[in-house]
Amino acid sequence: MANRLLDHTFALAFRGLVYAQIWEDPEVDMEALQIRPDSRVVAIASGGCNVLSYLVADPASITAVDLNTAHIALNKLKLAAAQTLPDHAQFHRFFAQADSPANIATYRAKLAPLLDEPTRRYWEGRDLIGRRRIGGFSRGIYKRGLLGNFIGVAHLLARLYRIDLARILAAPTLEAQRAVFEAELAPVFDKRFVRWLTDQPASLFGLGIPPAQFDALAGDQRMAQVLRRRLERLACDFPVAENYFAWQAFSRGYARDGQGPLPPYLQRANWQAVRERASRVQVIHANFTEHLATLPDASRDRYVLLDAQDWMTDAQLNALWQEITRTARPGARVLFRTAAQPSLLPGRLAPELLARWRYHARECEGFTARDRSSIYGGVHLYSLIP
Repeated sequence: MANRLLDHTFALAFRGLVYAQIWEDPEVDMEALQIRPDSRVVAIASGGCNVLSYLVADPASITAVDLNTAHIALNKLKLAAAQTLPDHAQFHRFFAQADSPANIATYRAKLAPLLDEPTRRYWEGRDLIGRRRIGGFSRGIYKRGLLGNFIGVAHLLARLYRIDLARILAAPTLEAQRAVFEAELAPVFDKRFVRWLTDQPASLFGLGIPPAQFDALAGDQRMAQVLRRRLERLACDFPVAENYFAWQAFSRGYARDGQGPLPPYLQRANWQAVRERASRVQVIHANFTEHLATLPDASRDRYVLLDAQDWMTDAQLNALWQEITRTARPGARVLFRTAAQPSLLPGRLAPELLARWRYHARECEGFTARDRSSIYGGVHLYSLIP
């Protein structure tokens, strides 16, 4: 009964805005996917950061699929802005700064008229506490959503324990970053309250960890120690000057001076490419497997599943991969992440299906090590065997 209640609560939590910024590294994605000019990509949409960033690699088309209406609305807003706003400065203000009253005027004058009725209804509607959703772009959209709220709680705990998270972002070297982590952040995970809190499966919903994955992720360790190692990677393994995930975690937004790291779709150097290619993206409100079932055989060749398989039953996994295999063209690649380290397909996917795909074990170790978001146990790549 308790497990069913947790599963139901997790599903309810994921009906609203979850990720204002997606937490998979698009540079790792593009390296793994090897997108080409003839590539036809199908990806779970989530917050849209990676979908728009893939445009930098110049694919033929991208289909962004999601069941979450908030994520569908966010993707459509980003695409409308990329195609309509006159310059990078306004695009950057809207989605990188995301806290200017001028963004609301821009929405009303330039974006709203281009949006379909469901998308306008979402952004002009109100959230659970009565705020108009579009107002998030005048007060910090990255502080909203399930993940934004989770990070906000983490910042509250940091203040209670008198920790200045800004010190990490001000550290000039990796050695200095590690010194701050060891002195200030690491000891928090030994606090009795933090150990108790992180042992509650519901406390990690904001990280996208469903109840079914909680025990697998923890293994025989306290969850506090697992999270400590993940935060250590984020804080210590990559220079903060190159890691926008660290800025989101430790400042709840991107660098205020406009000089800090950004996802590819927000970088000035990529503005023209994103703008010119945005029409190649189609956003579809649907179940991923059911959408694939509508496609012709051998018609797609890049698939991005994020960490959605962590939530699936064996029957759902097999149905998904049956459709992936049917719709895959020669040379197709499938990329996904897992909360725990190993790939979840062996032992769960039908042997005859799994035998059609090659697992790139050595490359996956490198992808996992280079993923700057640092919150996943594994980044996994499979390719269709000729």
